[in-house]
Amino acid sequence: MPKTDVITWSDLPAQTAGGTERRSFPGTGASLKHIVIKAGTAAPRHDHPHEQFVIVVEGRALLNCGAGPIDLRPGMVIRFDPGAWHSADFVEDTVLIEVNLTPAG
Repeated sequence: MPKTDVITWSDLPAQTAGGTERRSFPGTGASLKHIVIKAGTAAPRHDHPHEQFVIVVEGRALLNCGAGPIDLRPGMVIRFDPGAWHSADFVEDTVLIEVNLTPAG
């Protein structure tokens, strides 16, 4: 029988490293992450083998990507194709929601 999962972010274990706290909620075709990033943290240039959506909940970051530099602010949503490079410098404490789709295949 199909099921429904209900959580609060604080129910999930936090993974903390380098000024970033991540909580992950895995599904069968995607995963959802709640990410809290301290001001002054940098995410070096990288890419992913999957499609990714990022929702800016709080804070501010300077994103660099193939579309050029973007000043990220609350309410913005970004979508990256698989393999699309990006990097970011977080100028304020920032909260993101990230949706990572499972690669096809």
